[in-house]
Amino acid sequence: MTALARSIFKSILLILNILIFNNILAQTVPQNIDKNNDVRDSININKDSLNIKKDTIIPKEQLDDVVKTKAQNRSSSSISNKQTYLNKEAQIIYQDMQIDADYIRIEWETGKIYARGEQDEKGRIIKPAIATQAGKKYEYNEVIYNFKTKQAIAFNARTEESEGVIVAEKTKKYNDSVFFMRKAIYTTDEYFLKKKDSLPDYHMSAPNIKLLKGKDNSQIVTGPIQMYIEQIPTPLIMPFAILPFSDKRSAGILIPSFGERQDVGFFLNGLGYYQPIGDHFDLKILADLYTKGSWNLKPELNYLKKYRYSGNFAADYGYTVRGIKGLDDYSRTKTFRIAWRHSQDSKANPYFTFNASVDIVSSKFYNNTVNNNYIFNQNVLNTQQTSRVNVTKRFLNLPVTISASMGYNQNFATGVTDLRLPDMTVAINQFYLFKPRTGVRTGLLENINVNTGLALSNYVNTTEDKLFKKEMWDELKTGVKNNISMSTNTTVAKYFTFSLAANADNVLTTKTLERSYNPIVNQVEDKFNKGIAGYTTFSTSASLQTVLYGQKNFSKTSPIVAIRHMVTPSFSFTYSPDFGEKSWGYFRNYANSRGEMTPYSIFDGGIYGAPSAGLTQSLGFNINNNLEMKVRSKTDSTGVKKVKFFENLNISGGYNFAAERHKWSVFSVNGQSSFFNNKLNVNTSLTIEPYEIVFQEGSNTGIRTENFGHFSLQGFNLQLSYPMSEAIFGKKEEGSKKYKKKGEIRNENYFFDDDNYSHYSPTWTLNINANYSYTRGLTRLGNKVASLGLDGSIKLTPYWNINASTNYDIERKDLGYTRLGFARDQRSFTITFNWVPFGQYKVYDFFIGIKANILKDAVKYKERSFTQPNSTF
Repeated sequence: MTALARSIFKSILLILNILIFNNILAQTVPQNIDKNNDVRDSININKDSLNIKKDTIIPKEQLDDVVKTKAQNRSSSSISNKQTYLNKEAQIIYQDMQIDADYIRIEWETGKIYARGEQDEKGRIIKPAIATQAGKKYEYNEVIYNFKTKQAIAFNARTEESEGVIVAEKTKKYNDSVFFMRKAIYTTDEYFLKKKDSLPDYHMSAPNIKLLKGKDNSQIVTGPIQMYIEQIPTPLIMPFAILPFSDKRSAGILIPSFGERQDVGFFLNGLGYYQPIGDHFDLKILADLYTKGSWNLKPELNYLKKYRYSGNFAADYGYTVRGIKGLDDYSRTKTFRIAWRHSQDSKANPYFTFNASVDIVSSKFYNNTVNNNYIFNQNVLNTQQTSRVNVTKRFLNLPVTISASMGYNQNFATGVTDLRLPDMTVAINQFYLFKPRTGVRTGLLENINVNTGLALSNYVNTTEDKLFKKEMWDELKTGVKNNISMSTNTTVAKYFTFSLAANADNVLTTKTLERSYNPIVNQVEDKFNKGIAGYTTFSTSASLQTVLYGQKNFSKTSPIVAIRHMVTPSFSFTYSPDFGEKSWGYFRNYANSRGEMTPYSIFDGGIYGAPSAGLTQSLGFNINNNLEMKVRSKTDSTGVKKVKFFENLNISGGYNFAAERHKWSVFSVNGQSSFFNNKLNVNTSLTIEPYEIVFQEGSNTGIRTENFGHFSLQGFNLQLSYPMSEAIFGKKEEGSKKYKKKGEIRNENYFFDDDNYSHYSPTWTLNINANYSYTRGLTRLGNKVASLGLDGSIKLTPYWNINASTNYDIERKDLGYTRLGFARDQRSFTITFNWVPFGQYKVYDFFIGIKANILKDAVKYKERSFTQPNSTF
């Protein structure tokens, strides 16, 4: 689109908005909904001295039923005029219609009834008249009702429908199903509905409203309608509105959002249609349209069966057009997405469950989507997409669980797709070989437990262009694996726990590897040959564990009560044979580029991996420490307070007797503790290299030698977190003690001083997070990362909240992700604002939404921007 065309397009939109806005503002909105109108009816009433003391009965040919009346003061005109006056607590009942008012005037000849609410000395209505029909109440200042035609005209009528209320300057009832209203407002403000407030916090104003009442549902149809907040007009205007009041779903048009994106032009997002299908399905078809040629179609099918299952199918399909056709920057990219969600009710069938979460997209979908929601929800940051379908079957009388699943994983960075179709497992519930019939299990034999199962897998690693084609099926890997594990434990010498374990894996695969060196291209080539082959691996282990306590008690005069140190040492020995030996047949050799024979496993790259080479005779150790101190405290009810030096300090490592080189493993130290009444949380970890690392001149990569005892720090991590709030500065005086009066302003509770000024103590939170890490490995220079994060909020009033978060990179001296937002609860609607002021995904989000279910999807305003703003109404 040229610059001239864009200017013309913007001008047309501006003119249309001005015309609509001026048309709405030209309508007069009643500012005082309780105002009394001076209404004259056309009934000519001649007073008569006849007082009717009993209920009046009109002959059958004039009325279909008995008319019952009562009042404190009752009078009638002459019989020839057939008129009755009712004053003070007046009431008239005819069929299902009942009118209660301060004054009622009846003309029996024409069938007209005039009713008026109670007036003060200035003629203002202070108590409305109430009409009740079919159990539903209507309030009026004044009403004229014809009980023959059942038509009526009411002034300042108040009609409650569903979650809202309509107040109209003039209401005309044609029949029990059709009402016309002029200069009306509609609101769902609960305070206004319950008459706790004389003015609603928001309302929708329309010059004309038509209320259609059905047996099972009702609906409001309006002309131009505008939203007012605290009696102030807003730019939220619609040319018309249809609001159904029914528990049943109904078809209708879905209103789009509109705006402009710099890369693809002006847009309409979410234009579509909603259609319910039967009792269990509904369908939405949405479209995104852009002036530069981009478009996207989004069908969505939802289904629900109560107490059984629920789910939905959704799709995106379209083209993203950027640039000008014929120029170098022009591109046209096809995008698609297919999603399926299925969730089974947990109570539907405890022995059979089925769940699905499928989300398949084109590799460039998120980078080229024209569905703005994915940008606002930060889906554009996704580097992977995972899909999975799970089925589980259990049996009432069998200790067996059968599970099957299909998985699909996309990596957008590499373009590689992992597909599993399907994976299946058959698991036997754990059982004890020598479980006693009665009593507690004791000794090694009685505690032997067995776990076993069978797994079947089909796996392929491929690219998007090969999906479900011959190339993919040729690369598919299939395998079966059986696992058996046994373990037992017993107590030795009362203080030690001794455990034994054994594990065996039996694997069958349909492909084996053949590796060779190709001197022509100077690289190693792998070829997979079809054919069934298998291998078996096993290992055994034994461990011994105990708990040691040490405690130092101090005198009664010492501020320290005691110091306790708890040590939990454990030692384990693991044995596994060398499956790389020729006798097993799992490994072969190939000649590398230097002619050296290099071993490899024929199961490398297989679906269940390959057996390990090398004999394992490893001794591992783990020492866990807990160090605490008790000190005397006047603030604690027990008189003592616990101080934790280390909640957990763990040291671990290992020694492999069978290893030819580097028998010692790397040592690890992990610690966790908290200070200042458990407010400051500290987590730390260390990695220590026991062998000397030497660097050759000019090289930044070291060589690990056999020189043991030269301990060096290879990694360090420290994380600190400290939550703060107003309570950290001491307990504040409660408002009920400081101020005698308590009251409410709008929907917020406050305390009031003697001068009737309201007081509220703001509450706030601030979470401080710091992180420092150092990683070296075999490099000469390590890598450092240091950051400081802040996340906090403050409640200025009970319903006004401001929140913010930021992150500062200390090493790079740069601010990271920063967000600022506020939220305001306005009784019947909410206002939120969130802003990311800088960075790659700079965005702001402003939202006004009605809480009531009837309007939450129909009346809302949302504006977001990352290049240009867009809004939704």
